[in-house]
Amino acid sequence: MTSRQYTTFEVADQLFGVDVAKVVEVLRFSEYTRVPLADKSVGGLINLRGQVMAAVDLRVRLGLEPRDMSKPSMNVIVSEEGEAISLLVDKIGDVVELQSDTFEPPPDTLAGPLRELIIGAFKLDSRLMLALDAKRAVDLGSSTAKAAAR
Repeated sequence: MTSRQYTTFEVADQLFGVDVAKVVEVLRFSEYTRVPLADKSVGGLINLRGQVMAAVDLRVRLGLEPRDMSKPSMNVIVSEEGEAISLLVDKIGDVVELQSDTFEPPPDTLAGPLRELIIGAFKLDSRLMLALDAKRAVDLGSSTAKAAAR
């Protein structure tokens, strides 16, 4: 039986996980540079040790109200196709190791933007963890995030 590791985090009290192989690091950050005319899910740009990257507000991607960017946010830095992009989340969780045979397709009750970003779910002891498709989460339908970071 194979297992997978996920970095977990919360957005609007829902537990999510991203394949740990895609996560570069997690951190708290507070200095975001606004990007005029960018997609509304781009919370801003961050300069992390000389590397400028877009910060994608997962709340907006999930169809929720945007976060207050004047306050520090938690960031899950993921790498997709060689590009580092920050996912802004509410709270960072643990790294969990889950058995592959407990993976289930997305629940039928998921709808809208949430359904599009989820690849499946794991039933944990006390709650459901939704496995986030990091590639879809950072794909804003155009190259906005990548162009903003350049």
